[in-house]
Amino acid sequence: MDIIEHIDALRREGALLAEAAARTDPGAPVPTCPDWRLRDLVLHTGQVHRWATAHVREGHRQPLNADGERAAWGPEPSDGELVDWFRAGHTTLVEALAAAPADLDCWSFLPAPSPLAFWARRQAHETAVHRFDADAAAGSAGPETATDLALDGIAELLQGFMGRTRARVRSEKPRTVLVRPTDGAVSWLLTISPEPLTVTTSDRPGQADGTGAPADLTLAGRARDLYLLLWNRLPAAQVERTGDESLLDLWRETAVVG
Repeated sequence: MDIIEHIDALRREGALLAEAAARTDPGAPVPTCPDWRLRDLVLHTGQVHRWATAHVREGHRQPLNADGERAAWGPEPSDGELVDWFRAGHTTLVEALAAAPADLDCWSFLPAPSPLAFWARRQAHETAVHRFDADAAAGSAGPETATDLALDGIAELLQGFMGRTRARVRSEKPRTVLVRPTDGAVSWLLTISPEPLTVTTSDRPGQADGTGAPADLTLAGRARDLYLLLWNRLPAAQVERTGDESLLDLWRETAVVG
């Protein structure tokens, strides 16, 4: 996906999140985020949007500190103001990304072709995952995540977040997990060991490596379902599992983005 496609996805997913929030009590629990009520989810996502906007518009070359973050967020809205407040911040972020120059120079924290590409992609997926959370709080499934966005999001999660040295996905004994979308042309092989997670892509969907040996666990299904499963939003029963399912417990316990 390119920058324009990510901005379009951000625009669409943010509008859907606001729609779900508008028809739901702010105090409703969020089943996919057990510690949150809907107001926590909307407040968090709206704050992240404002934080991202500040980096893009103001060109910060270092991450905002706590005081800078609070200044970017502004005062917290009341429950009655919450959805309008969210929509305003979401619109401002979309406009900031659409107007940003291709050579935008600002801080980012995952590999990307450019800071602008990073922020457009990261905010598209931040919003898409939390839109699913908002729909869960509303008690409805909502529109399905587009296949291209889901495939892109799997790549960002596995090759971006989970490959960092600070990521906690580790195993004393090396284990392999093959993530195989049935509606995509690429699979991801995860090697979990005492070192940071390594991820390789493959166009041989049934194999873990060039020897033809199977992975310790293979997860197969629609990209949309794998995307949400890997973000710990869907139960494992939503996809096909072959092999050692204890690796799913390891993933749920350690594949956490703070």
